[in-house]
Amino acid sequence: MRLKLAPAAPALAAATARLWRDDRGLTARYTAYLRAMHGVVRASVPLMELAAQRCSAMPRDPVAAPLGAYLREHAEEERGHDRWLLEDAARAGADPGEVARALPPPAVARLVGAQYYWAAHHHPVGLLGYIAVLEGNAPAPWLADRLAGATGLPRAAFRTVREHAVLDTGHRAELDALLDRLDLTPAQESAVAVSALHTADALAALFARLGGTAPAHPPGAPAHPPEGEGNP
Repeated sequence: MRLKLAPAAPALAAATARLWRDDRGLTARYTAYLRAMHGVVRASVPLMELAAQRCSAMPRDPVAAPLGAYLREHAEEERGHDRWLLEDAARAGADPGEVARALPPPAVARLVGAQYYWAAHHHPVGLLGYIAVLEGNAPAPWLADRLAGATGLPRAAFRTVREHAVLDTGHRAELDALLDRLDLTPAQESAVAVSALHTADALAALFARLGGTAPAHPPGAPAHPPEGEGNP
């Protein structure tokens, strides 16, 4: 799967680098990033729970039981991380209540929404491709401190970036081990790969919008007011 993702890696790396470029707009981009990633991360636990429930309804599928067990355990590990983003937003000067109430942009719905569809209407194994991309592109260990120094925001405003630089490395190893253990059919392997490629493309598009290389909102839609490498 990592080989299949290789062609998508340069675009995602370029979008990430542009998002975190050190210029006068970095503080506003960081706050926009927190808003967008809250929309992504608050869906993580419900999405894994939905996929685990689907696994429980597939007793004849040999993949379903180990996949469901992994998803339930991983959901617990991810629980509450959306609150980290709201706390980071508050420390960065944003209103966490407004962040929680705001309509997530279409780029977020595109990234997350496909996973709901595939989990509910195809096979929950596809969610592993989504998780592989998100946790396979963890923030660099030094990123939180660099952002704090460049923006002047308190170090406490970067908890999500700092924590995921550590957590996602271990999570990636666990997922790779699971993928090695699962006896996936060719169709299931394809579902994981399609999900992963879609996730890489959608995440690159989201970061490109946050980085200012594409509009963050459709024409006529209100943009969030500005305030002020990797993903959670």
